[in-house]
Amino acid sequence: MKPTRTANAPDTVADSPPGADFEPTPNAEGVMMWRSSPSRYIAKIHLETGKEVLRPIDPEDLLVHAHRDKHPVEVAAQFLASRALQLTGNESAVQKGLRRINAAGTAIAESLGAAIGSQTVTTQAKKLLGVGDRDHFYRFRELTRLSEKEVRDRIERAQKDAAALLGARGRSPKLVVLLTGATGFLGKEILVQAVSDRAVAQVVSVIRPEKIRDPKTREVVKVLSPAQRGAALLRRLGITGEKARKFRFIAGDIEAPGLGIAPAEVARLRKTATHLIHCAASVSFDDTYENSYRANVLGSRNALEFALSLQQAKGSPFIQHVAIETSYIHGRKKKSIAQENALTFPRNFYNNFYELTKAMASIETDRFLVERGLRVSQLLPSIVIGHSRTGNNRGDTKVVNAPINAFGRAKEIIDRMRTDSVGRAKAWAVMSFALAFPSDRSAELNIVPVDRVVAGILAALTAPASIGERVHLATDNRLRAEDIVRISREEIGIDVRLADPTLFRNVTLPVVKAALERMNQPKLANALSKLGTIFGGYGEWGQPVHDVGNDVRVLGLTLRRPSTEFAFRMLCRHNRFVQDFGQIRDEEEIARRELLWEKAIDRIELRTGRQIASMPPDEFRRLLTQELDLKTFRER
Repeated sequence: MKPTRTANAPDTVADSPPGADFEPTPNAEGVMMWRSSPSRYIAKIHLETGKEVLRPIDPEDLLVHAHRDKHPVEVAAQFLASRALQLTGNESAVQKGLRRINAAGTAIAESLGAAIGSQTVTTQAKKLLGVGDRDHFYRFRELTRLSEKEVRDRIERAQKDAAALLGARGRSPKLVVLLTGATGFLGKEILVQAVSDRAVAQVVSVIRPEKIRDPKTREVVKVLSPAQRGAALLRRLGITGEKARKFRFIAGDIEAPGLGIAPAEVARLRKTATHLIHCAASVSFDDTYENSYRANVLGSRNALEFALSLQQAKGSPFIQHVAIETSYIHGRKKKSIAQENALTFPRNFYNNFYELTKAMASIETDRFLVERGLRVSQLLPSIVIGHSRTGNNRGDTKVVNAPINAFGRAKEIIDRMRTDSVGRAKAWAVMSFALAFPSDRSAELNIVPVDRVVAGILAALTAPASIGERVHLATDNRLRAEDIVRISREEIGIDVRLADPTLFRNVTLPVVKAALERMNQPKLANALSKLGTIFGGYGEWGQPVHDVGNDVRVLGLTLRRPSTEFAFRMLCRHNRFVQDFGQIRDEEEIARRELLWEKAIDRIELRTGRQIASMPPDEFRRLLTQELDLKTFRER
């Protein structure tokens, strides 16, 4: 592993008090900035001088949207590039063409400026022609001044120490895992798989108390303790009786120093905990920088500090920390390989603050590994969807679930409208604009089922060789945008079509939102807006190709990764029949339905001897209705 170098950042935050990350503080050069500033991790370098620009970096400047859609010429160029790519299939040639257009515009602007003898004219001409003209670039700061050999020696020593601690526990290690994010999508699956994992003796989950509010007045009427929340969570997951004894829930908060865990509990964990799995995070692609930073960077730093305190405690059995990041820490790489252990600032920036702050968290993890000696592994899932066999997602409605739910609700609205000529006209309008999936035909999504990801996480607990590694929990059989549209049509029964993402952002989406709001469909308008936010970047041509291999070589997972087409088909079926396209939100009801859904799938596959995802939609629905009453979602 070659950790990204960042230790000489000018605004260190070591031992800073709570809240200090968001207070203005002078850096080494006397420039006032927030300790949460990207400048801690990223340097802005002047192209001509090669020196750092000593001014705070605006987080917005590190996102893709800050550098596109700024000029009609640039929008047109991106649209034409997409069409050219569809015709030629030659992405390299298209990129060269864009660079030549930019170079030609630059030459024209500079010629005009030279003829008149004015740099101002040159600058204005570039703006008029929509020419990109940056005088700086970004790079991650150096993490350490240690040589690569010294870094490698430290990592190998950490791996040997972890192997010795694990070996000392014998063939049946009886691991005690401290878990953050247990109530999240990924955390729930960890609890489910941990039930049958013989190596895991206990899972201690850190969660906050939950305030129950009156739906009308919003007044707090009840507060559920972590133990009460945990008991309800286990019941919904079907973990009861003796199996439930494996799990314990304690109060804490990842955004608080020491994870907000009570001193008595900390003392107990120092004597018992062997691992800390940190998977709590904000996965909202449209969240603010401040919120993303608190959850993803500050939360990660607090978890790393706590893991280090466990590791350094006298007589501690602690073996390793497992940090869950995302394979999209590599940002926009325009079809180039995103290598597992390499991290460089992306030339094409980041899609959102989720990716950016996750990259920062990964750098923090490197720093704890190299500079402070924490035994830590980094696991980087791609876009996580429901279970590969059932599509079960525990009620999640984010990311890839969002477009499926939006299209499903759009179909229901259209069906209700078709009662008269006026309604049919409105239905045609919705169909014409609202059923567009903003993605280039060549775009590929790297989706991975949640069960594969969690299998990797639990495997890392007994894989000391994963320490000092970044492991992509991704796939080598990515799903093309045209496959997403085709499967959506087959499973939902609606004519979804691909839409150029550049035109969708700049033309279609504003028009559609205004039209739907006038038609008194604000929820659908909001859903489509989120669709544009989520897939505005991931649907464009030139998506990164995530290198895979460490999942098999280091973690020992099976070489054959789940079929993304089958997994996406089951996602569509689950969202349609179980979630009613996101309209079933009650957690108890979702749990009841998912349990019956899984049993029905078991019976169908046993009776037919076929994998359910391989069945055509009509056949699957016919067999499903023999098992379940779909109106009441009860067994027949």
